[in-house]
Amino acid sequence: MAEAEKLESTAEWSLAETRNFYALLYTTNCLQELRKLARVRVVDNSALGRAATVAGKPARIIHVYNKQEVACLGDKVLLAIKGQKKRAYVVGCKQKQQPNIPRFDSNNVVLVEDNGSPVGTRITVPIPSALRAKEGDFTKILSLATRFV
Repeated sequence: MAEAEKLESTAEWSLAETRNFYALLYTTNCLQELRKLARVRVVDNSALGRAATVAGKPARIIHVYNKQEVACLGDKVLLAIKGQKKRAYVVGCKQKQQPNIPRFDSNNVVLVEDNGSPVGTRITVPIPSALRAKEGDFTKILSLATRFV
């Protein structure tokens, strides 16, 4: 019995020690992943994307079409934008990337119709050339891009 009380007394930490302990556990930055309700920037010249930008209400991801529920470069997502649901492809991510894939300052998407054709006629930001090697229907999106990184 005395040993149990001795263990309890040594296990009691001061408030400062407790804060230091939790500070060591939670030192990572906030996640920069593309999950549900993540805000994204529409980078094509579609009227819907421009209207959302002007209104100051960015598009939000409401579904990611993969098992992990985390979108990466080239993944298809479902967006809520100006009260509508639209599909889009992720063409730029803030999160840490694999070697030789650029990291962007914002999470960029290009809106597409249900049949896979892009809504806009131009893409206003550079597109990673790594999309050329990805599986999927990116040929129409790549044909709209003028700059690659």
